[in-house]
Amino acid sequence: MIKDLKLVVCDIDDTLVVRHKLLTPRAKRMIKTLKAKNIYFGLASGRPFWDLDHMIEGWHIEPVDMLIGMNGSSLRDAVHQKEYTYYLMKPEWIKETIEIMKQFHANPIIYEDDTIVCVKRDTTVISSALSGHRSIHKVDDLSYLYRKENAKIMFRIKAHQMADVEAYFRAHPSPNYIGFKTQPTLFEFTNIHTDKGYALSQYCEINGLSPEQVMAFGDTSNDNGMLKYSGLGVCLKNGSEDTKAIADVVTDRPCTMDGWADFMEKYFDRRQQNGK
Repeated sequence: MIKDLKLVVCDIDDTLVVRHKLLTPRAKRMIKTLKAKNIYFGLASGRPFWDLDHMIEGWHIEPVDMLIGMNGSSLRDAVHQKEYTYYLMKPEWIKETIEIMKQFHANPIIYEDDTIVCVKRDTTVISSALSGHRSIHKVDDLSYLYRKENAKIMFRIKAHQMADVEAYFRAHPSPNYIGFKTQPTLFEFTNIHTDKGYALSQYCEINGLSPEQVMAFGDTSNDNGMLKYSGLGVCLKNGSEDTKAIADVVTDRPCTMDGWADFMEKYFDRRQQNGK
């Protein structure tokens, strides 16, 4: 149990909410509880701020105190109304990943502000654009995707290919970037130094918080750094095995059963029983 909890930060998809679903009333009540207890609440996602702002607006909740976007390349400190950018992918690295991923017949995708840029306008791209309130820009020239630095590049693949893609990059690691699964059909690359945990550490430093005052929730590999940094790292019951392995605790319930809110309710019940 954290003695002096000051910040709770959550991954979104399959941690706080089931992918593409609304925030539940139970979760909303817990966010209000955190606010009432003067505990900061933050969100950490692979999504850009554009998506996150629309998502929060659709949930009809108060603005959050911090946002980590693009797997840690972006940080918004709402306390001081400032935004920061860290560790982007260089053009030559983006080009290299495109060349390597050709063997898997992958569909490369990048974000540009409120637009998804792709070379193939398939159903997954359309679905992603609709859920994120984004437009789609289809390009024929692959070089458009690596004409400048970007926080990440994503590749849509077939679900049955994922194990092979993961195995390839375990066997062929890069000194510059790292690749990881974020959805059953989505593999992403970021600067090797990009990490939700790093962005979280920067927020804490700016706001005078120690790791021991932070509780972080996640469900998969791109959350691991954040869980490791925090005083209490919590993996959802539905999480991946590698994230469960590094977490301090696993929730009793999965995301589909409001595992985050259930954990927080039990946490505050225990504190009350202990007179804290």
